[in-house]
Amino acid sequence: MTTLPEIYAARVADGSMTPDPAQEAVLPEFERIRAALSKPPRQGLFRKSPAPPRGLYLWGGVGRGKSMLMDLFVASLDIPARRVHFHAFMQEIHAAIHKARQEGVEDAIKPVAKSVSDSVRLLAFDEMQITDITDAMIVGRLFEKLFADGVVVVTTSNRVPDDLYKDGLNRQIFLPFIDMLKQHMVVHHLASPTDYRQDRLAGAQVYFTPNDATAKAEIDRVWHELTNGQEESLILHVQKREIELPRFHNGVARVKFYDLCGRMLGPADYLALAAAVRVLIIEDIPRLSRQNFNEAKRFVTLVDALYEAGVRLIASAAAEPEMLYVEGAGTFEFERTASRLREMQAEGWGEA
Repeated sequence: MTTLPEIYAARVADGSMTPDPAQEAVLPEFERIRAALSKPPRQGLFRKSPAPPRGLYLWGGVGRGKSMLMDLFVASLDIPARRVHFHAFMQEIHAAIHKARQEGVEDAIKPVAKSVSDSVRLLAFDEMQITDITDAMIVGRLFEKLFADGVVVVTTSNRVPDDLYKDGLNRQIFLPFIDMLKQHMVVHHLASPTDYRQDRLAGAQVYFTPNDATAKAEIDRVWHELTNGQEESLILHVQKREIELPRFHNGVARVKFYDLCGRMLGPADYLALAAAVRVLIIEDIPRLSRQNFNEAKRFVTLVDALYEAGVRLIASAAAEPEMLYVEGAGTFEFERTASRLREMQAEGWGEA
């Protein structure tokens, strides 16, 4: 059977990957898990199957190749496995718990965890981060049951385990979960000096105007370059509202202007969005004026949230930033937004 280092070497040889010592250093950890899970369970009444291997918590800066390596690993498996964005997984868990409680189940987490462990031997999470107290309050018991049922967990994250839910409300209740992760998963820092996501955008145009067929074609090209043609839906829950990002993959989201600014959304929604994505592609930004003043105000708030969070912005628009909003109340205030849109186009912006 082909090993992960061999698969990686083949990709480097055919030019689809660039060799990276930091990436190569983590391949034995992935291979350790793959090899252990590929062994069939022992048969017989008195033959006990070996304990599941420890999983992997792979952390490091954005764009270092964590998700790419995990995808390579999952594709090599021949066991029931699921790869899912951590935020999307937790939203599924909340929905399942709510349904179980409506059905009168006293301990709702127990059947929900059992349903997960019955369906997979390995869970691969992209971008584990915990900012919501409702997530923080249930992950401990949820993962305790998953680990007890032998589910192996592999996850990527932008932060070390000890920084999960940092400064969160009632964090002391959450701390045992961090200890559990360390017990059941090997923690590995992917310390590559190269941000491949920024490299893909280095020197590239990221603001396209006019908003025509050429702009759409360029947006399509950038989207495919950043996601390798893969996408899924991500739903953000903010104060009992749902914000759906129907096109999302590996920290990159693609939306239309009116999906975000034509709805009754506010600062909390845009802050949640900025926390969930590292690159946002916004298409079809129109000219703004007193006729669409509310949309313009939301756009200003959105840009502020993206700017403060260091989110990389790619956009197609009807005009250059300085000419987007030239008449009506708020034109003076929009000058700052135009300036930020210019700054966010600079090569290397958002690397920190």
